[in-house]
Amino acid sequence: MKKIFTFLLIALLIFPMISAVLEIEKKSSNEVLVVGVGEPVTFDLNIKNVGFADSFEFYNFLGFNMFPVGTVPIGAGQTKNVKLQISPIADFPHRGFYTFTYFIKGFNENASEQSETLTFKAIELADAFEVGSGDVDSEAGSINIYIKNKVDIGFENMEAEFSSAFFDFKENFTLDANQRKEFNVELNKKDFKKLMAGFYTLDTKIKVKDQEANLEGTIKFAEKDIVTTSQKDYGFFINTRIIEKVNEGNVLAKSETVIKKNIVSRLFTTFSPEPDIVERDSSTVYYTWVREVNPSEILTITVRTNWLFPLVTVLLFIVIIILIKQYSGTDLVLRKRVSFVKTKGGEFALKVTIIANARRYVERVSIIDRLPPLVKVHERFGGQHPKRVDEKTRRIEWGFEKLEAGEMRTASYIIYSKVGIVGKFALPSAAGIYEKEGEIKEVTSNRAFFIAEQKVSKEEIY
Repeated sequence: MKKIFTFLLIALLIFPMISAVLEIEKKSSNEVLVVGVGEPVTFDLNIKNVGFADSFEFYNFLGFNMFPVGTVPIGAGQTKNVKLQISPIADFPHRGFYTFTYFIKGFNENASEQSETLTFKAIELADAFEVGSGDVDSEAGSINIYIKNKVDIGFENMEAEFSSAFFDFKENFTLDANQRKEFNVELNKKDFKKLMAGFYTLDTKIKVKDQEANLEGTIKFAEKDIVTTSQKDYGFFINTRIIEKVNEGNVLAKSETVIKKNIVSRLFTTFSPEPDIVERDSSTVYYTWVREVNPSEILTITVRTNWLFPLVTVLLFIVIIILIKQYSGTDLVLRKRVSFVKTKGGEFALKVTIIANARRYVERVSIIDRLPPLVKVHERFGGQHPKRVDEKTRRIEWGFEKLEAGEMRTASYIIYSKVGIVGKFALPSAAGIYEKEGEIKEVTSNRAFFIAEQKVSKEEIY
């Protein structure tokens, strides 16, 4: 810069000024030099010659090319419109407003020379444009974006690449001075269904001749609060309810789900996920899920009530009650058991024991047991001696005139066989016939089993 001012000072000394003969009015404004693209700065000047007719030359000493080249004739008193253009010869490092001095020189015998100044603004290529768009609506299928030329310079064969979270595309076009150009872009909802509402960056890469520039614009994603709910309910004994909430909008949605259960069904109900709030009101229990659902997120709540367990429990309880009632209503209870007996001769022998327990007073009691095949009865009996043993009908019978309430009688006998028994040996149930308040009744005992391989817990030798 020091060299420029020194050169200007020398020029002023070499070319002394004569009183100005030209009146210059600048009609244009906001002149801009876009550095690097090779487009000149144009000044619109009205020049009036208040002196003699002459031809005038425009020049400078600051390293700018100037147009018009050569001379411009202007008659005495004439006003002429001149488009004065300048462009740097070399790289121009200055940015911002810049004022330069130029000279106008006449050539007649009354030649005059005067200096003038002009101001322009030097900017980068990116500062010459503005990009932006309309709002993105999640329900719409397209969006309008624009690029605007902010300067009085036209650009031909521009190339622009636009990219954002919603789209990517490239265009070639021409943009006149101060022109705004719009593009309609088709949108695919799948590309932004997970995006939140708000502001997003529109990145734009511009190429003019050999110069490139990057710009940023803003895209507003308009808010849409849409939450849809669906429910499935199936199963009888194992009832399953599935509740799905889908955030089809683009904002974080607050979802509240409430399910009520009574105090019985809640005992057999499981939840996935677990509820956030559990409240009880009298016999009703309220379960509440309060969740935040992101765009395109699905909140699934599974409620499963298993009625099999309480059903089985109730049935088992009924069976127990029936058995208790049946047992408690029985006047005479017979129990039969069997144990292994080891003999001296090595025969297979079993001791059969029958226990009669009177729960109430009964009369004329007969206990009858049947012998299994292939066995014989040993002549020795334990406890109450039988009233009769009929080997033809294979029956043994005991008789009691009466049994008091709580009285217990035991009868036992031994059966044997010379044929070995292997595996499970089953003995039939014993029967009891008695009289209660003039009514004849009958009961049976349990069935007794013996497995030949089992470990003998009690042994007797006869």
